[in-house]
Amino acid sequence: MPHAGPSASRPGDIAGVLRLLAFLVLGVALMLLDHRGGWLRSTRVHAEAAVQPLWWLAGLPSRAGESLRENAVTRTQLASDNARLRQALLLTEARNARLRTAAAENARLRGLLDSAERGRLDVQLAGVIDIDLDPTRQRLLLDAGSGSGVRAGQPVIDAGGLMGQVIATTPTTATVLLLTDPDHAVPVMVARSGVRLVVYGTGRSDALRLADVPLSADVREGDELLTSGLGDRFPPGFAVGKVGALRADDTRAFLEADVAPAAQLDRGRDVLLLRGYKPAEAGAPAAAASTSAASTAAPAASAASASAPPPASKPTASVPPAERAR
Repeated sequence: MPHAGPSASRPGDIAGVLRLLAFLVLGVALMLLDHRGGWLRSTRVHAEAAVQPLWWLAGLPSRAGESLRENAVTRTQLASDNARLRQALLLTEARNARLRTAAAENARLRGLLDSAERGRLDVQLAGVIDIDLDPTRQRLLLDAGSGSGVRAGQPVIDAGGLMGQVIATTPTTATVLLLTDPDHAVPVMVARSGVRLVVYGTGRSDALRLADVPLSADVREGDELLTSGLGDRFPPGFAVGKVGALRADDTRAFLEADVAPAAQLDRGRDVLLLRGYKPAEAGAPAAAASTSAASTAAPAASAASASAPPPASKPTASVPPAERAR
């Protein structure tokens, strides 16, 4: 079989190669000229602007899928973060409430201690474990009793003033009769004028009653009442309350007024027991002193004491004759 030999180049192939080489040379030349002169920059910019919509449309499905995936992850993460933050908020509020309670307790204890230090009082701190604010029975139960040296008749105070007195003890507890008990009365004097009066309990933890005030007595609204020391039941000089608006009583022969207690009788968890003061024994001496106080404040009240029951029948010896007669 005869060999045909290498095929001869066709003129069309040679022309195509030559055009390719010409285009390559032209491209290299344009790149060199653009690199040196930058004269094709505006052309590239316009070309990029022309094809920009095509790029945006081509990338639209990918961007939409990415956005959906990110939104799903973000929603789940936000729900988780919201639950976590809500729990943290509740925990923080609970801690803040405990801190506010502790701060208030510290401030109140600091006030108690400051009050005792300012007056150089020999006091014993006791906690309140129960409170009875019934209108007919205003009492506290303390966590200190005769085993801690607490005795009946011991005055009880807080940072504001006099609260009452101990009327019964057990080895571990003590019962305090508050000033606001309906069966309690305290001989007092007006700090401004020195007028001696008697303040009675009303059965309300926020109010005492000033009764049998002579019309000529130098007593004004806003006067501060202090323990007078008469009756030898409470030491003198402790704040009892502040006089409210004076008004005529039912007989129109005397004045009466509500008194805002100086002590915080319906709040707080601790009280102070006076240890350096020894009150009179419950019975005749204290009753006689209270009678003297009441007679000084209200002669009519002293006259009524003739029909009063024996002092021992009352929970406190400082109840004045006017109160016993009721």
